[in-house]
Amino acid sequence: MRILGVDPGLERTGYGVIELAAGVGSPRLIEAGVIRTSPAQPLAARLMELQSGLADVLAELKPAAVAVEELYSHYAHPRTAILMGHARGVIFLAAAQAGLEVVSYSATNIKKALLGSGHASKEQMQRSIQSLFRLAKPPQPPDVADALAIALCHAYRSARKMGESVGFRAAGLRNRRV
Repeated sequence: MRILGVDPGLERTGYGVIELAAGVGSPRLIEAGVIRTSPAQPLAARLMELQSGLADVLAELKPAAVAVEELYSHYAHPRTAILMGHARGVIFLAAAQAGLEVVSYSATNIKKALLGSGHASKEQMQRSIQSLFRLAKPPQPPDVADALAIALCHAYRSARKMGESVGFRAAGLRNRRV
């Protein structure tokens, strides 16, 4: 089963696809990267670029599940939350157009699933993903590590529901869009 994790953003949307093989219990990294949009473009054009980029990822990598980070409920900057909401809407639309359901996890739950603490820093998440997938260096930008963490969180939750465990197997990181 392939899982696409998405860290939504308007300028940079991180994505990561992992694969769980039956009976192996160890997620394998398939691909990870970012979809970028230009702040110089109008909002509608940026949303269309994001939808198109995500549709390409979905068509090429064929995940069975899509997991997305939830919006924070208390943003210090409401405009940021609104723009992220636009990006999340496009992500949900692209998944629905591909016939996939989307599950959402809070940042706290994602960090707890990976590190045991809901208050981990971006650097801790990057180092954790680097270690878990035996990468030469931490994924850059941090949105990539966040997207992989989201996919892993969903893998853990799914495996728990089925009474299985999830371990790790080394794989490489390839950025599609930078």
